[in-house]
Amino acid sequence: MLKVIVWNENRHEKVNPEVSAIYPNGIHTTIADFLKEEGHQLTIATLDEEDHGLTDKVLKETDVLIWWGHKAHDEVKDHIAEKVKEHVLDGMGLIVLHSAHFSKPFIKLMGTTCDLKWRKADEKERLWVVDPSHPITEGLEKEYIELNKEEMYGEYFDIPKPDELIFISWFEGGEVFRSGATFKRGKGRIFYFRPGHETYPTYNNKEIQQVIKNAVKWAKSPGTLTPMFGKSQPLENFKSK
Repeated sequence: MLKVIVWNENRHEKVNPEVSAIYPNGIHTTIADFLKEEGHQLTIATLDEEDHGLTDKVLKETDVLIWWGHKAHDEVKDHIAEKVKEHVLDGMGLIVLHSAHFSKPFIKLMGTTCDLKWRKADEKERLWVVDPSHPITEGLEKEYIELNKEEMYGEYFDIPKPDELIFISWFEGGEVFRSGATFKRGKGRIFYFRPGHETYPTYNNKEIQQVIKNAVKWAKSPGTLTPMFGKSQPLENFKSK
């Protein structure tokens, strides 16, 4: 059993009837509900909670943090974003969904603008699996996931070269996008997964759910040794020159 936090700014659901009709209890609740099927211990956190629901104690006890944000990135306090970054470096897994490419923790961890092209035009999307041996693709029955309507994200995507590229999307308008990419930072594992615009029922799609379930398992730190830094005493006796 893993300890998982699903974080969502939870703003669109409160002001946009189109979003609340799809996710009446919030995007975070939909994601948490299908992850509970895996037997994980789920916690929900949102922007308007004290410390955005991400206190030191909560983060220290978390195996994997899932982050969804869009319209309120700037409202995330800088010191909380820095705490998330530090916990990732210390081994907490991070799954970054859709518009959270612009979230403060992701930008801090990537060190780039994380900018891209976009267009909302109800386009078909095909997410092609380009690394079928990766555990994040386990259980998928086809070599692509097809979404009838999604928001377009297009290259160039200003991120560092991924450690692993798992999905590439094609959109009806002709663009392509690196939609599933992994990164290692410190002891932590990060997975960016593109689909999930709030006005489409993407997180109700069983294949998308399967990818996120797999990503949670993958993102859990394997418990590697903590490296030692700074001045070090010699392991053997020798005369310094």
